[in-house]
Amino acid sequence: MNKPLVAALSALALAGLGAAPAVAAPLTATPAAHSGSPAPKAKTPAVTVNFAGTVSLSNCSGSVVRLPGSADSDPALVLTNGHCLETGFPDPGEVITGQSSSRAFGLLNANGRKTATLRANQVVYSTMTDTDITIYRLTTTYAQIKSSYGISALTLNDTHPTAGAAIKVVSGYWKKTYSCNIDGFVYRLKEGDWTWKDSVRYTSSCNTIGGTSGSPVIDTSTGKVVAVNNTGNEDGERCTVDNPCEVDENGDVTVHQGTNYAEETYGIPACFTTGNKLNLGAADCTLPKP
Repeated sequence: MNKPLVAALSALALAGLGAAPAVAAPLTATPAAHSGSPAPKAKTPAVTVNFAGTVSLSNCSGSVVRLPGSADSDPALVLTNGHCLETGFPDPGEVITGQSSSRAFGLLNANGRKTATLRANQVVYSTMTDTDITIYRLTTTYAQIKSSYGISALTLNDTHPTAGAAIKVVSGYWKKTYSCNIDGFVYRLKEGDWTWKDSVRYTSSCNTIGGTSGSPVIDTSTGKVVAVNNTGNEDGERCTVDNPCEVDENGDVTVHQGTNYAEETYGIPACFTTGNKLNLGAADCTLPKP
């Protein structure tokens, strides 16, 4: 997995490497049409994606998120990885709900500058089973954050992401954005004792590193969050920690060294009800239950 920062820096120090993040792929300009040729069909302009609404944690990245049905008066939520939970990695099969928390988050503006410290009062949901997510409830509402800092939450998309879609992985910890596309989806992604379902595989330019764990994956055509960044195969090993492997429907295993992954988030909204309250018993909720 994209290790929390302390573990990542320790590994880099042992390897004798620097901790500077890799450079994201540059944007490619659209070539002009030849004289006398029909003008190219206009493309839907991409949404401007910046750091507004992302957060930095002590060891990871994350974002202030709202559900399609969230009200401005609801307590705001922060999304990061399950393996970024301050009390340690949830065990395989473990689901944590309603755990007290006072964790702090650095709220970033569009330019990546910290504008405020937000604080949680609860771990609403956390697991590393089937997916890799932690959702915190803040002591402030969306309206209060908007009024005080002029920053809106990112919205979780409630439909499955699309292969080939242009995406950006926005790291609040490193204040760095990675640009790439969704290369495809992985039936099962296995890393150590954990297994995740229907994971997102990036194309090569999203070469995320430790500290990017929990970053929102944003579809640039909608500006909505479609996944949360969580892991990558670092050394080419098979199904070990920091070296996830892909397992298909037939049980065949493949390894893609240097490839990075994320966990889809479209199933989260179905597990919440009015007031941003968790309801794992909802008919359409497929998140693992305690």
